[in-house]
Amino acid sequence: MGNQLRKAVESKRNQLITSLIKMGVYKKEERHLFQLTLTDLEEEYGKAVSFKKYGY
Repeated sequence: MGNQLRKAVESKRNQLITSLIKMGVYKKEERHLFQLTLTDLEEEYGKAVSFKKYGY
């Protein structure tokens, strides 16, 4: 079960990184996306979607 969870988390991280890059997000402050946790990536994705949707 541990391997399945790890694979699922990595898959989700990769999906978020790909989506963020497509939206023009490459870093959070001085950290590259691949250095962020799943939670950090989810937060950045939420911010990017809001920015794109509402323009702020």
